[in-house]
Order: sequence, then C-alpha cells, then structure tokens
Amino acid sequence: MAIAKAERLMNLALCLLGTRRPLSKRELRESIEAYVEAFGPGGGAPLGPDQAATGSDDAFNRMFERDKDDLRELGLVIETVESLDGEIGYLARRDSNRLPPITLDAEEAAALGLAAKVWQQARLAGAASGALQKLRAAGLPEDVDPYEAHSALEPRIPVHEAAFEPLMLACRDRRPVVFDYRKATAARPEARHVEPWALECWRGHWYLAGFDRDRGAERVFRLSRITGKVRSRAGRFTAPVPDVVTVRETVASWAGETADRSALIRLRAGAGYPLRAKATSVRELGDGWDELEIPYGHGLDAWLVEFGPDVVVLEPAELRADVVDRLRAVAKG
Repeated sequence: MAIAKAERLMNLALCLLGTRRPLSKRELRESIEAYVEAFGPGGGAPLGPDQAATGSDDAFNRMFERDKDDLRELGLVIETVESLDGEIGYLARRDSNRLPPITLDAEEAAALGLAAKVWQQARLAGAASGALQKLRAAGLPEDVDPYEAHSALEPRIPVHEAAFEPLMLACRDRRPVVFDYRKATAARPEARHVEPWALECWRGHWYLAGFDRDRGAERVFRLSRITGKVRSRAGRFTAPVPDVVTVRETVASWAGETADRSALIRLRAGAGYPLRAKATSVRELGDGWDELEIPYGHGLDAWLVEFGPDVVVLEPAELRADVVDRLRAVAKG
C-alpha cells in the first residue's frame, strides 16, 4: 500500500509539473491511473449547484485533498487557480519548484563524500552510493579521494543486528513496534511495546530510544539484546516525540561516563584496552594481572560483565555484587 501511494503521489506531481495550464480535479482524476482504477473516470462535466456528488466522487475528493496536502508537505508548491467560469484548477510551476544550484568547495564536497562512504551496509549502501554520485556531479572531482589525507582509515558504521533495518523504518514512519528484549540482568527476554524515536551508534553498539508503553516512560534499548523479529503495530504514537533525543548522552551516563566515584578492578594483562584507556592509574600485580582505578558511575557493572573472566572487581562492594548478579543471570540464561 505504501508503494501504491508513493506511485500515485509521483504521478500527481508529474501531472501538476507537466501542465502549462491549471488542471481541474476532473481532469486529474481522468489522467492518473490510480484514480481511474479506484473511482472510475468521473462524471465528465463539473457539477452544478443543484447536483449532488456520488459516494465515489466524495471518496475521490477526500483522497485528492490528502494527496495534495502530502505533496505540499514534501515541498511541492501547488497553485490553486479559478477560471472565468468558476472552475478550480491546480498546477505546479517549474520555476516555483526549482532548487537553486548546489555549489560546493573542495573541502565541503570531500566531507560529504566521506560521510556518504561511511554507510556500506544494509539498505543504506545503495542510497549512500547514489548520494556520492550526486555529490560528484555537484562539485566533487573524480580525482578527489575523501580518504586522501587519511588513506589508512576506512570509516564504517557496523550494522550487524537484524533489528536495525525494521527499527530504522519504524522511526522514519512513526510506527509503534513490539519486540522481545533481554536485559543484562534477566535470564529470559520479555516483550516490549515501544514507540521508536531515534537510533544512534555509541562505542560500536546501536541503541534505540523511544517511549516504552508498558512502563509509561522513555527508555533506551541496545539492539544486540533484541531477540526475534521486530513487529510493527497499527495506530499512532501516544506520547510526544522530543525535539532532541539524547540517545548518546543517556547511554553514556548509564556506562559511567558521568562518574563521580572510582572503582578498583583487577584486569588480565593484555586484555581490556577500553578499560585501560579510561583508567586513572594502572599498577602491575604480576602473574599476568594489573590493578586499575577507573571512574565508577551508573551502568559500569553491565560494561564490566562484557569482559568476562578478564576482570575481577575489588571494590566497592556494591559494584562487585552487581557484577556477580549479572554473571549469575547470564549463566542461568
């Protein structure tokens, strides 16, 4: 149905852009195949003041008005013109709907070209490739390589989770979804009914921010913990979507990025480089172990569990207990 509507809107836009004179509803109804298939060719002459529209006419009028509003929301400038005999017509003048030429200097074109090359997976790969071709047409020379200054780097955004694509489309279309989600402390997944807002990648992992209907509050979900398929649900959002969705800030606070305390851990030598990068002090213990002091904030226990047997929490006691609880939950699951 979405494809049929997109095709109908495209045909209506082409009719309005291709005409040199205003076209009436009757003419548009007879010219666009989707309208003819759904409602028939129409009654021919415009209705007089004493004539009533049929049910088919009413349905067509409602669809046409919705289509016209959708095109205007997409940015098409549609003019409404009244003829000498009082009939209303519509057209979209090309000069009113022509974008100004795009001019990019070498640095701007290279930056946009680099951004386009980042996406190389899922259905975004085709869109990124097409965007890069348009950028070259707009000013990025063929002999300019966006990686020229950093040829050893190959930036990529990994998209391994099967939930990414359906959630990306659900965020775009504002569609509620339901999926099974396993928390780090839970042995089994549970169903979550979510109104998805935004996706964001943080430290190599994808996160979804949205409104959790069951809990009546905003929640952030890590895509790697979604099990099974993401199923769409009918209906509209029940909660307003924030103007700015701070996915990264929320996850960062959960991961201890805003820590105001310190934790002491024992880390196996040659392992846990992300922890070493955060450490405020490192001391060799011998026997293949080091002692690290790291910032401690909400969510640090979940992060430490990911390093498995390479990490032992020494203090504080509550952090050690939280890590043990999470490991036990994983062992049960």
